[in-house]
Amino acid sequence: MKTIALYPGSFDPITNGHLDILERATNLFDHVIVTVAVNKEKKAVFSGDERVKLIEACIANKAWGKDVEVNQFTGLLVDHAQKMNADTLVRGVRQISDFEYEFRMALTNKRLAPNVDTVFLMPDEEFTFISASIVKEVAYWGGDLSSFVPENVAMALKEKFKDRK
Repeated sequence: MKTIALYPGSFDPITNGHLDILERATNLFDHVIVTVAVNKEKKAVFSGDERVKLIEACIANKAWGKDVEVNQFTGLLVDHAQKMNADTLVRGVRQISDFEYEFRMALTNKRLAPNVDTVFLMPDEEFTFISASIVKEVAYWGGDLSSFVPENVAMALKEKFKDRK
């Protein structure tokens, strides 16, 4: 039976840490669906469609990219997981504070959908400090993004913040 996992997040923007988790998830599951959470209440730098395109470009030339699908959703995550026939959610955990939040969410999701499990993966040590909010701050002030995000994402961020002055 084919194993399908859902890797949800805002991915605003996707970082090297996200990609590290994604690559390792493809080693654990036959098919991984990266699903961009679109929350109209939050002010995102990139639209849902832009985030999907950035992610697709990041994985296009990866050997494991053929095992990945990218989409977006609004609503309850477990509803989307069931719609996509995924029985596992993949969540990245960088530090203890991430785990506390993610643990509560995993318990809530398990209550809502007992057939959907959550797997926590830690990024490689070199990516544990990277967050999308840090990346956006560095981008806003024109800093070097090369160690935080892929080149296509860095270029898109520079374009977004070029008129910040």
